[in-house]
Amino acid sequence: MQKIERHIIKSTAEIKSAVEGLNLLSGDAMTLVVVDSENRPVGTITDGDIRRAILRGVDFSDKVDKVMNVKFRSVCRNKVDVGYIKEVRNQGIRLLPVVDEAGRLVEILDLKKVKSLLPISALIMAGGKGERLRPMTLTTPKPLLTIEGKAIIDYNIEALASVGVDNVVVSTAYLAEQLDAHFAQPVAGIQVETIREEQPRGTIGALADAMPMLKNDTLLVMNSDLLTDISLEEMYMHHQQEGADITVAAIPYTVSVPYAILSTEGSCITSLEEKPTYSLYANGGIYMTTKEVAQIVPSDRRYDATDFIEEALSKGFKVVYFPINGTWIDVGTPSDFRHAAEIMKYHGGKAK
Repeated sequence: MQKIERHIIKSTAEIKSAVEGLNLLSGDAMTLVVVDSENRPVGTITDGDIRRAILRGVDFSDKVDKVMNVKFRSVCRNKVDVGYIKEVRNQGIRLLPVVDEAGRLVEILDLKKVKSLLPISALIMAGGKGERLRPMTLTTPKPLLTIEGKAIIDYNIEALASVGVDNVVVSTAYLAEQLDAHFAQPVAGIQVETIREEQPRGTIGALADAMPMLKNDTLLVMNSDLLTDISLEEMYMHHQQEGADITVAAIPYTVSVPYAILSTEGSCITSLEEKPTYSLYANGGIYMTTKEVAQIVPSDRRYDATDFIEEALSKGFKVVYFPINGTWIDVGTPSDFRHAAEIMKYHGGKAK
């Protein structure tokens, strides 16, 4: 949770106190949230609000309710409308009060630092041995290999934190102790939990074991060795709008055939296409689903994401795809690693 005390002022305070509070915010978002005796937001104050009030003749000894803006935006933490938060952000509003169901302030979202509050829990699969990246992975698990000074998995933790996800579990197996130690301290403000795979569980089998640790009804499962700028906000909104049971992030994949391809019927050629190009979609290793659908993942054997999708389809669940239009790198081979390092060099990946 972001530190919010500096941005709060009581409704009983004088305007002079508001000026002093805003002065202390120099270099930060210059907005105060006014709360009543029950800690419920009742308005906001900016420098502009005070300047306009002075022109109206208010005195510094007057209460802040004389200058505050009562037409402010807020959002309920337990009933998050992601589309509404996006709209507020696009309007250039930086601070968004977050309240509980009783209307009490619990957080102030700085939309310059955290873009949204996605109501999802995340499981990151990090148990693989990374054999194709040897010798780098002989003593270091692949998710902890560093690119531009930062562990690969931490890029994904930061991406989750940037959209307000704070319930993150990492499944471990190979060199698990190193991952446990890495996440002993928060990453990007998130206290990440780890869960050990005692036997190989495949690419999604650990979901069954992690279920008790995942607090939200909507779940995100992703591979730990991905570097991507996928919009998790857009993926979540797409998942909701489609009424999907499973949404699969998909990578556009183009296949160019260097030959003339025949269309046939029986032994007859019906047409001929010279060197055609086919546009396809490949599985991107990022999935969004619900706890209800995740119940089909067994807890007693290896189970891959392809098994999950095929079983969901056979049971009549709605499975849709969400195209990734930007960067997506599966860091699986030395050439992939070099490519990722080159990309992140120009994306400011170095840890601060």
